[in-house]
Amino acid sequence: MSVQPTWLVMLSWAALSVGFASTAAIVVDHLVLRYRQPSRVMEIVWPTTALYFGPAAVLTYHKWGRPQSRRWLERYGNPPKRSRHAAGVIETFHCATHCTLGAIIATVTVFSLDLEIFGSARWPEFVGDYLGAVAIGIAFRYATEARTGGRRARAAMRKFFAGDLLSVSFFEFALLAWLVLAEHFVFHETLRPSSPVFWLMVQIGLLIGLLVAWPPTLWLIRRGVKPDVLGTPA
Repeated sequence: MSVQPTWLVMLSWAALSVGFASTAAIVVDHLVLRYRQPSRVMEIVWPTTALYFGPAAVLTYHKWGRPQSRRWLERYGNPPKRSRHAAGVIETFHCATHCTLGAIIATVTVFSLDLEIFGSARWPEFVGDYLGAVAIGIAFRYATEARTGGRRARAAMRKFFAGDLLSVSFFEFALLAWLVLAEHFVFHETLRPSSPVFWLMVQIGLLIGLLVAWPPTLWLIRRGVKPDVLGTPA
């Protein structure tokens, strides 16, 4: 592995630090300041989004997420009216979280175990990313399914495949395409997760995936197959 430029390494550490600080700010708001979300899944979505979206995720959370909490309602009354863009943005964050967590878990697993397909770790990483995103997406839908008894798992899978799979697929394609382009045309080597530059490239890829997944998410919302993930204000 070649030595990366010092400025790029420092930039990578700075971007990662901003992401971690933004995530910590939202987690503290949830768990310490007690602005709990009516949909507990959103307490995973908001901090995960902040890992790559940084302060923008914190601002979005304060605008659209925090007002959903019981503590906010007790202090200020009814939550403010959300803009017409809110549903599309929040739903895209939700699907992006599946991909983000899947990418982190798959990447760490593949490189820790030195897994390879056709002599490359990138192929098992790509497969793991996608399958991980699908598994986490189904788990999220399962967690938000209201008392459906023995049909809960079936309902979760049906809602994921109808309302999330398209967005997840677009997101994953954009993320993985970016990583391939970065490795083959910019760095000319396989980046490994031990390098902060790798995670900077992942952050950029997640932002690209977010933009690419937004149009299909809006289309699914218009079709009425994606429910409101924020939940009813507590």
